[in-house]
Amino acid sequence: MTQTQQTPTASRLFESARLGGLELPSRLVMAPLTRNRAGADGVPGELMAAYYAQRASAGLIIAEATTPNAVGRTYPRIPGIHTAAQVAGWRRVTGAVRAAGGRMFLQLQHGGRVGHPDTSGHVPLAPSPVRFPERLHTPGGPQDAVLPREMTAGDIRSTIADFAAAARNAVEAGFDGVEVHSANGYLLHQFLARNTNLRTDEWGGSVEGRIRFTVEVVRAVAEAVGPERVGVRISPGLDVNGVEEGDTEEIYPALLKALADIEPVYLHQVHADPGRPGFAEIRKAWPGTLIANPVLSREEVAADGGKRRGERLLAEGADLVALGRGFLANPDLVERLRTGAPLNEIRPEFLMHVHGAEGYTDYPTLEALKGAVRA
Repeated sequence: MTQTQQTPTASRLFESARLGGLELPSRLVMAPLTRNRAGADGVPGELMAAYYAQRASAGLIIAEATTPNAVGRTYPRIPGIHTAAQVAGWRRVTGAVRAAGGRMFLQLQHGGRVGHPDTSGHVPLAPSPVRFPERLHTPGGPQDAVLPREMTAGDIRSTIADFAAAARNAVEAGFDGVEVHSANGYLLHQFLARNTNLRTDEWGGSVEGRIRFTVEVVRAVAEAVGPERVGVRISPGLDVNGVEEGDTEEIYPALLKALADIEPVYLHQVHADPGRPGFAEIRKAWPGTLIANPVLSREEVAADGGKRRGERLLAEGADLVALGRGFLANPDLVERLRTGAPLNEIRPEFLMHVHGAEGYTDYPTLEALKGAVRA
């Protein structure tokens, strides 16, 4: 364990905040984190219910990337929200979180070219037939990516409809809302980026064409469940999963302007940092709630779980702060940061592509540690 016991100090991180119809007890959000603990059929089980319920003290939980259809699946044991069994599984999760006093959104993610037929049963779909440049985890182990099939206009329209249906399923499953994932090199981000969207029709080419898919997905989801239940995640300038936007400074002002007209309840920026280009511009351009998700070094996570960085982000204009790895290892992260209590050390070998309770639900709370000492 790390971090020395300190006297609690006042911090805006622990202030309550309003998000649409929700009253959040703090400004600390649990970021969406892929953990590969669903069943082979994408159905969340009791292990996932226990994991999220342990972390219900977060101001808001944004549950991990979940696919709106079968072809959008990225990796093995990723949850879905497009079958009755998946909806029922997520209902058990949200019920457990709600019973523990929590609030929960679900992130909707289509992998696009980041997928493999051995995982999804389908040839991946993408804006253009540009192969993913890295190897992918599949049920049979790491494999080279296959050439994706370019989406037809019909594929695009049906995928937009699948996102809307997934949002309705999420609300039926008990979620307070959904987050549309337009970041990190997955399908919506692939439409935004010049090197993965080579189209010359209305879904590509110009800035207006390349932002159209994200805008139409968000619009359809907002119409399905209400804009007060919809957030959007973006990662301006983040060249991950092989995407290269090429014109970040032009894409995002246009995208934010179009999204603002839809009035989603929040915008969630990945790699948000006051010292990183783009954060101040996005804060100035976005009229609503902004969730900032900073990149933290291993040393920062170990030292204070991201508390100081989070306080700086709030001071620079963020409304809420999303943290990832701190919540992985500390079910009661909010209380630990509030009181200055020591933090559990993360076991990185259990972060992804493993499937059991170890490194998932076995991180102790402060109360459990105190009980062990008393015993």
